[in-house]
Amino acid sequence: MAEGWLRHLKGDQYHVFSAGIETHALNPNAVKVMAEVGVDISGHHSQLLSEFDAQALDYVFTVCGHAHENCPVFLGKAKVIHVGFDDPPKLALAVAGDEAKMDCYRQVRDEIRDFVERIEHFL
Repeated sequence: MAEGWLRHLKGDQYHVFSAGIETHALNPNAVKVMAEVGVDISGHHSQLLSEFDAQALDYVFTVCGHAHENCPVFLGKAKVIHVGFDDPPKLALAVAGDEAKMDCYRQVRDEIRDFVERIEHFL
């Protein structure tokens, strides 16, 4: 969702990559809630950080605790900034009903949008 918001709101200002410490399939609920607000992430795919070893990065944002705790050291000038968001699937485990579960994704989606809108404050 973070990549989707960055591309949608700030794509003319930043060249955005999204990667993690492990790969996995896109969460269909994340795709759905992003589509609700006009952001299509259905073509995104999970990538490993190692795919960007040769890429000079200015900023690296970690958006979940697991990634932050396990994030490798970035050599060079990359500034690593952690902005923690709740994990929507974990939030959804604590509620009953499909709509309540989707609301967990919407909550995090909106928190990420708010962060991206003011990202320059973190740089």
